[in-house]
Amino acid sequence: MKLAVICRAFSFHGGVETATAGLIAELLRRGHAIDLLSTRAQEAMPGVRVRRLSTLEQPSLLRFLSFALAARRAVAGGGGYDIVQSHERVLSQDIYRAGEGTHRGYLRAMGRHGDRINPYHQVVRAVEKRIFTLRCARHIVAISRAGKDEIERLYAPPPERVSLVYNGVDLQRFHPEQHARFGGATRDALGIEHESWVIVFVGSGFERKGLGPLLEAVARVGNPACRLVVAGKGDVKPYQALAGRLGIADRVRWTGPRRDVERLYAAADIVALPALYEPFGNVHLEALASGVPVLTSARAGGSEVVTSGRTGWVVSEPTAAAIAEGLLALQDRHGATLAQRARESAEPFTYAAQADRFEALYRQLKR
Repeated sequence: MKLAVICRAFSFHGGVETATAGLIAELLRRGHAIDLLSTRAQEAMPGVRVRRLSTLEQPSLLRFLSFALAARRAVAGGGGYDIVQSHERVLSQDIYRAGEGTHRGYLRAMGRHGDRINPYHQVVRAVEKRIFTLRCARHIVAISRAGKDEIERLYAPPPERVSLVYNGVDLQRFHPEQHARFGGATRDALGIEHESWVIVFVGSGFERKGLGPLLEAVARVGNPACRLVVAGKGDVKPYQALAGRLGIADRVRWTGPRRDVERLYAAADIVALPALYEPFGNVHLEALASGVPVLTSARAGGSEVVTSGRTGWVVSEPTAAAIAEGLLALQDRHGATLAQRARESAEPFTYAAQADRFEALYRQLKR
């Protein structure tokens, strides 16, 4: 089939975007022709025709609208597509993959009720409503059960027109063997003693992904051998200040965005993502595939692939007390057993399984 995939430029530090790249590679391997409709920042992809759309960059409202309108013009201009699949909120698509969840749900989870009168948030919610009520999409794909439930609760689309397709993960790149290859060297590079108990946080959008309560939880744990590694894009200054006030500044390492996150997982005893709002979070799958248990929150769709006490720990709410309790529980469990179970839990989540589900939708919706 000839497919159009609408997606902003891939970011090397974005887990969901990495999953999109993996899906596209698998669809190409199966013989589909793919046009990627993206921004001017999108790099070339082997085997893919990249159509770079002309959009405004600032302010955020015009960036959002200009991309949505440019994508609609590009689709309307022809291309002979059998399926148009969008991973962004735009105004014309056959399939909308709701990788960002719902904007209404996000504002509610973050307690940003006042933001609803902000023009940017009003426009995003208006476009979202058109998508989820199927006025400019034929089918919705959620990436977690929680995301599917949220869409159906807030917008009430016909249930048969909403599907669940979990993300895939690269099971070779993220593998327990990386621990022996990179674990010690990574700890050395970060200035972390080999006998330390290392917690790794990977995520851009520190507030939404729960870095604040995680720092407080590390302080509560009170283990002098504990080290926290923070990787991701965002303003670290308020969190560095918080770590200072908590008396743990010397136990936290700040790496910024990393292309080689597999090396951080290789150095980790636990990966923590106690998110306030997270439609899925591919960090969950990457860590589990690497044989690292995951502490997460029930607010993250990725918690659906984590079992407390077996492959990690799920806190009902991302509070410092609950996170600290989970960290202590994992600290007391046998690491090798957790690692084996973590890896096994990730193995069903392949790009091939993800592509199978999408191909079934393509056959159903083909124009």
